[in-house]
Amino acid sequence: MDETSLIHAAQKGDLEAFNRIVVIYQGMAYNLAYRILNNDTLAEDATQNAFISAYRNLSKYRGGSFRAWILRVVTNYCYDELRRQKRRPTIPLEPLDDDSEETLESPRWLTDDAPGPEETLVTKELEKAVQHCLDRLPANFRTVVILVDIQGLDYQEVSETIRTPLGTIKSRLARARLRMQDCLQGFRELLPSAFRLVNEVQD
Repeated sequence: MDETSLIHAAQKGDLEAFNRIVVIYQGMAYNLAYRILNNDTLAEDATQNAFISAYRNLSKYRGGSFRAWILRVVTNYCYDELRRQKRRPTIPLEPLDDDSEETLESPRWLTDDAPGPEETLVTKELEKAVQHCLDRLPANFRTVVILVDIQGLDYQEVSETIRTPLGTIKSRLARARLRMQDCLQGFRELLPSAFRLVNEVQD
């Protein structure tokens, strides 16, 4: 069965069909939740609750991008959790330095170049640096970066996911990328050499 058939079957109460939909999207949903919340347990809870809510509310899905629809449910659960966390603030780590210039270049720091075993440690440290900088973004900026630059959604799907006009999506993405690049200059030694050299020339 294709996705449309699975959705129609699930809307009629076919739990097996819905479970097959979960298999398709659970990885993407968890990754989104983890990137927003930066916590394994909270991300697992948000993903599980989102799929339970999606199953109960399948009748409200009226077509269009199902991926955007399910990710909107996940995003809403994550935002609810972030609002709860405001009562439990934490002290963020500071970047090593902040002497960088903002640019509008494409975010090459998010590209996975499949490093060899000898680069595994550096890759893990870069992943931590990227997540650290994501955590410093406002939630609405962070979500747009995750959906576009990490999850690979197009602007229209992102617009549907967070119910925000396309122009606002593009503006937030540009501003979020600038902040990410600025933050990541504090971890310059971890950046891919091509990106690092470009910014060294600018300094």
